[in-house]
Amino acid sequence: MIKKKSQILQVLYPRNLFNFRIVLFGLLTALILLSPTFVFAENDFKLPVVTYQETPEGGEYSVSIQILAIMTMMSFIPAALMMLTGFTRIIVVFAILRQAIGLQQTPSNQILLGLALFLTIFVMTPVFNEIKETAILPYTNEEITSLEALNKAQIPIKEFMLMQIREDDLALFIRLADDEGEYETEMDVPLTILAPAFVTSELKTAFQIGFLIFIPFLIIDLVIASLLMAMGMMMLSPVIVSLPFKIMMFVLIDGWALVIGSLASSFGT
Repeated sequence: MIKKKSQILQVLYPRNLFNFRIVLFGLLTALILLSPTFVFAENDFKLPVVTYQETPEGGEYSVSIQILAIMTMMSFIPAALMMLTGFTRIIVVFAILRQAIGLQQTPSNQILLGLALFLTIFVMTPVFNEIKETAILPYTNEEITSLEALNKAQIPIKEFMLMQIREDDLALFIRLADDEGEYETEMDVPLTILAPAFVTSELKTAFQIGFLIFIPFLIIDLVIASLLMAMGMMMLSPVIVSLPFKIMMFVLIDGWALVIGSLASSFGT
């Protein structure tokens, strides 16, 4: 009996404050989900929590549920930013460029990520503006429902992704999903299929660009290695000697502007 009582006390009053907060949050969540309304004190004031209103477009949930859905979707923003935009192609090319030059930690990862992020925003600005005009502003003006806004917001994203996706990659994932012949147009394909096809195509494109970037630096390494071998300086690492020449060449040809400009124009937006 004493042992059981101590176990109950450990559950109700855990020593770890974090666990206590988790228990409290779980109880509050259960109360919200199990009760259709909040009841305050002894008055008749009630605040509806879960409501569903039928509309000609199919129905709409209450504002509290919409806010909960929006807060949940915000946790997927980093993944969406990386997988549904040009961020993947840009960061992979920058990583290959740094490896081709021979600089292991310069520019640092933070600088490359920041540069890739702002370049992604620059590339995706037309898409974001279209989403704002067709989905966000009408929804904030209460001209369309949340479901309509979500469907309209998908259209610019799909158009951008379809411009970059290779047909064989899209066909591959449609075949893997066993949905062959079920879509009349490419715009009818859901994001669950477009997203992996888009990422696969982006990786292919990034490695192709990286291969072209790598060739000039590889030639410099071969030339330096051959010269050192001819002079009998086999104990001297060719990487140490070729690094200044690769940096000098990259600066003289204005390499950053060429790479960034080529990446931005490769999306064709």
